Amino acid sequence: MSIAFTSMQREYRLRPRRRSKRNKIGAVVLGAALLIWTLVPIYNMFLIALSEDGDEFTGAIWPQDWNWDSFRVVWEEDYWYLENFWRQLGNSTYMAITTMVLTVAIASLVSFALGRMRLRKGWIITDIALLTYAIPSAFLVIPFVHLMRLYGLTDSLWSVIAAEVTFATPYAILILHGYGRLIPLELDESAKVDGATPLQMYLRIYLPLMAPALVAVGIYALLLAWNEYLYQYLLITSTRNATVAVAIDQFFDSDEAPWNYMMAVALIYSLPPVAIYFALRRYMVAGLTMGGVKL
Repeated sequence: MSIAFTSMQREYRLRPRRRSKRNKIGAVVLGAALLIWTLVPIYNMFLIALSEDGDEFTGAIWPQDWNWDSFRVVWEEDYWYLENFWRQLGNSTYMAITTMVLTVAIASLVSFALGRMRLRKGWIITDIALLTYAIPSAFLVIPFVHLMRLYGLTDSLWSVIAAEVTFATPYAILILHGYGRLIPLELDESAKVDGATPLQMYLRIYLPLMAPALVAVGIYALLLAWNEYLYQYLLITSTRNATVAVAIDQFFDSDEAPWNYMMAVALIYSLPPVAIYFALRRYMVAGLTMGGVKL
């Protein structure tokens, strides 16, 4: 009887282990499937960029000839659509990073004032800001272009930056305001007892503890500005201030578009936001253990 009872105990112990093992295997299979599904279009772009004549993907899984000529052409700007590529990439990077910094700065200050300074009826600010998303951004482009002309910002990167910050800030305020509620108010009270000013509380307590949310919001604003096309196309008219998103559209003006050059440009264009993401990712973890200790 005791032997049977012991065997039953072992069986019950093994069942959770087997179930856990099956769950891990299922999670790995699902993750691999999602990864492949996500990377297939990018790999398709890479195959087209390696093709010699720029033909579309024919179904080959592995390139027959590793032709890097399209990347060389982009690097040397050896094509009339690519004459100002590196300047355009610099314009795109400047516009996206500036949008990210301004969005994080404005949203963090607003969320700090609403959540830590305990403003009366502060929820009205967040709700009114979210009304921006009630109207599609394409409908706002005409009044926005008119405003930029009135203020003399036509054909300026700052006109696009203003538009992107306008659309990114309401969502950033909502996220930061919700995340800021997780920070205990006792930290602020202790800081006030030690004589800390609101600026010191903001810089030494609030920002370090909000680092994960700030990085997430910053990356969101960066990608929003990086992938936007309509406002860049309408607000920027000169080649000097053009961005890569606008320059890529020129390829469609040709009857025989060089698809390999276009895919090479797209792949190179995707590298800066990826690099910025991996550079900032460590701060998302570091922010969980920083702040609130020293003044």
